[in-house]
Amino acid sequence: MEKNNSLFLFAKTLAGKYSNKSQSQQNPKHFAHINIYFRPLNWATLDGPWLYSEQSYAHAPWSPYRQGLHKISIVNDLIITDNFALKEPERIAGSGFRPELLTSLTTDDFLQRVGCSMHFKQITPGHYTGSVEPGKKCIINRNGHRTYLVSEVEFNNEKWISLDTGCDINNNKKVWGADHGPLRFEKMEPLDAELKSGWLL
Repeated sequence: MEKNNSLFLFAKTLAGKYSNKSQSQQNPKHFAHINIYFRPLNWATLDGPWLYSEQSYAHAPWSPYRQGLHKISIVNDLIITDNFALKEPERIAGSGFRPELLTSLTTDDFLQRVGCSMHFKQITPGHYTGSVEPGKKCIINRNGHRTYLVSEVEFNNEKWISLDTGCDINNNKKVWGADHGPLRFEKMEPLDAELKSGWLL
């Protein structure tokens, strides 16, 4: 039961629509206006504790540039989100704000991104930090380079802060990623309607 409570709090804290509008307005040259959605799935959809994420520029909400599915679990003191890529992401584009599009999902619609799980620790109740699982195995090909992902995240019920970097697997030098610091999002609204007391049972 304690594990279920920990996962439930994690999902409830994460679930929401986030925007970096304030950051973008203060520094439009370096930060585009981006929205992120983390939406828990109805248990019946994939028979487990899953969330859907969607990231898009504010001017193009129907054309997200990043979509994913995430299954959460807990091992010792780590909350693990296993990450999955959609085979046809365009089919459910816009599901962040149109959740009815997610009801058609099946296990045939996605593949696990091996080596790309995120490991989170709770710093204080409802306050988490996370990073990609160790081993430099989350491989992304970018600009002719084979890179591994370095991802650092911090969030609570009010904010989401993230910094992604790609490093060359041969010399560990940075190939891609933000040059002006992390993206800083504010939670604009909760998206926890699916998180009833029996969500993890």
